[in-house]
Amino acid sequence: MIKKILTRLFNLKQSSNISISDVESNKILIGKVLNGLNEKRIDKIIENIQHSEFQIFSQFGDDGIIQFLINYLDISHKTFIEFGVEDYIESNTRYLLMNNNWKGLVMDGSDGNINKITNAYYYWKYELNAKQLFVTKENINQFIADNGFIDTIGLLHIDLDGNDYWIWKEINVIQPIIVIIEYNSVFGYDNPWTIPYDSKFFRTEKHYSNLYWGSSLLSLCDLATEKGYIFIGSNSAGNNAYFIRKDMANGFRSLTAKEGYMSSKYRESRDIQNQLTYLSGLDRLKILKGLEVFNTRIEKIEII
Repeated sequence: MIKKILTRLFNLKQSSNISISDVESNKILIGKVLNGLNEKRIDKIIENIQHSEFQIFSQFGDDGIIQFLINYLDISHKTFIEFGVEDYIESNTRYLLMNNNWKGLVMDGSDGNINKITNAYYYWKYELNAKQLFVTKENINQFIADNGFIDTIGLLHIDLDGNDYWIWKEINVIQPIIVIIEYNSVFGYDNPWTIPYDSKFFRTEKHYSNLYWGSSLLSLCDLATEKGYIFIGSNSAGNNAYFIRKDMANGFRSLTAKEGYMSSKYRESRDIQNQLTYLSGLDRLKILKGLEVFNTRIEKIEII
């Protein structure tokens, strides 16, 4: 298989007529090889899901984690929902769609992004539904049900850069086996914080730093317990947390937020002129001093 892939990549390199479809077909083949290697070290990956990471269409190593989980858990409901996909070029479910032929629903708040998806070469080839929606607590359950998704689904991924905690808390029309939610590592592992709910929340408008958004990992872990899930770890980039429904855990240990927390390495902070400042570590939290957060354990507003 590896020799076949290398030969195809060499032939593409020599070609003057390389299509996006050709390039992505070979990326998918590489993913198959990497996933095959992961299947030979199951025990190591169950101890730390980061050992399964590889990147095909995901922004970080999430493609590898997802591939390992869907095979290890033997999921029969091959369906997914992903929020906040932008133009779907970088996405945590596109490899799942194109490699595994899962059925999916993706959403983004931009009409332009949705048009790019529906006009892409892959859109007609797979059972994908792309819809424009600015997700709120008030519209999410009805929207999911109206698009034919109820009860058990294979995977739910929430990446809204805002009301992520509140949206997962509100969802009750589906019971995903795997839930992936982006967390804000700037909030640390021991603060039960999320932004106060605002149906019109937009991170760049709320604070110039672009660091005031979402939920802490601890708040998401508490919510997961309430909803019948266990936390099994984060990706090594420190932005996505992975949860599995308790009845499907299959040997995975439930981690505490402290055990599974990863501080994000990427540096996306900005100044008042919208220029990158490259803050890291605790310096990122300092810039948020004085802003309101909602403490999900005592259910009160606090000031950072």
